[in-house]
Amino acid sequence: QVQLVESGGRLVQAGGSLRLSCAASGRTFSTSAMGWFRQTPGKEREFVAAINWSGDILDYADSVKGRFTISRNSAENTVYLQMNSLKPEDTAIYYCAAYRLLVGSYTLTGGVERWGQGTQVTVSS
Repeated sequence: QVQLVESGGRLVQAGGSLRLSCAASGRTFSTSAMGWFRQTPGKEREFVAAINWSGDILDYADSVKGRFTISRNSAENTVYLQMNSLKPEDTAIYYCAAYRLLVGSYTLTGGVERWGQGTQVTVSS
C-alpha cells in the first residue's frame, strides 16, 4: 500500500500564496500518478491537478489554471502544489491522491487508489 502525508495548509489572505506538500511512501510503484483534490462541506470532492511520476502534468482544473502549479520530486517521492493568487473560493480541505495504474480519467475520484488525510486551506477576504 501507499501512504500519503500532506502538509502546508493554513490561513492566508486573498492574493497570497501557499505551497502544499505530499510525501508518498510504501508501494509507490503500484501507482501511475499523483494529484490533488479539494472538498468543501456539502460538496463533492473536486479535482485540482495531476502529475505522473515522469513529471508530465496531466491536467489542471479550469478554476486553478494559471494560478496553481503541480510539481514533483521523484527522488523524494514528494508532490507539491504551489498555489498563487489565492481566492476565498479556494478555501477547502485539500487531499493528496495516488492514482491506480489504469485510470480512465484523472479528474474523477474513481481513479484514486489512496487518499491522504487532508490539509485545511483557508483564504480570508
